[in-house]
Amino acid sequence: MKALLLSVLLAIASVQAMAQPAAVIEGVQMPAWRERDGTRAPLVPGMELRAGDRIVSGKDARIVLKLSEGSLVKLGENGRLVLTEMQPARELFKAALQVLEGAFRFTTDVAAKARKREVSVRVEQVTIGIRGTDFWARSRAERQIVCLLEGAIQVGAAGEQPVTMNQPRQFYVRDKGKTQPVGLVEAKQLEQWALETDIQAGKGALRSGGRFGVQLAAADKRDALVSIQKKLNDAGYPAEIAQRKEGAQLTYIVRIRQLPSREEAQALADQLKGKFGVKEPRVSG
Repeated sequence: MKALLLSVLLAIASVQAMAQPAAVIEGVQMPAWRERDGTRAPLVPGMELRAGDRIVSGKDARIVLKLSEGSLVKLGENGRLVLTEMQPARELFKAALQVLEGAFRFTTDVAAKARKREVSVRVEQVTIGIRGTDFWARSRAERQIVCLLEGAIQVGAAGEQPVTMNQPRQFYVRDKGKTQPVGLVEAKQLEQWALETDIQAGKGALRSGGRFGVQLAAADKRDALVSIQKKLNDAGYPAEIAQRKEGAQLTYIVRIRQLPSREEAQALADQLKGKFGVKEPRVSG
């Protein structure tokens, strides 16, 4: 009887793990998109990701996504990231990420470090094997940089012996197909690199749980707003059409939600005013 009960509990845990999304968008400084099965959709906090998805960031954009085992992944502007493998099993989390372009940061929190996992990141021809750690990387043109902030990683290009980095601020550089000796970066330079992947204040970024919004347009009929919504979505802004009732009057609005503060909402309103058919945006919340 106990064996049967244990089997049932293990089966339930397995189903729950499989039902759990492999990764979820936590924050986005627009414009940014998810590409899946030939279609493109603007990123929004709470959007679930799976293996095969490609994440794309535009100019001045930043993206934060959270893996189901607790690690945070950040992508800077003009970046492209592919989730090549995602297996969010409870007993062993497995993932493989490929950075095609842009600045990238991988951070594991204390809880995630205790979980069994196999995670690797590929930056062009450079592969990074991850244990409990925090590192930053960038791929631009023919130059790849990997910098360790905490923990330990193994880094190596195809056909080369991987090197282990286990000291904070150690960095690896591969330029035009040639690997340079591992060095130690200055703290000031590391701070500047980190800014390339951190969401910036005052840029109208969306955050999971944000309770403010921006109303971008309004009309008596929904069809009158479809074009504006499409222009915003195509440009990397997750606008939606919703209903609003004032007394007996029913109005349709185009809005963007999940901004963390009134100041951030106002910043987004200012950015979009006069663009994509948006005339007089208003902050709500």
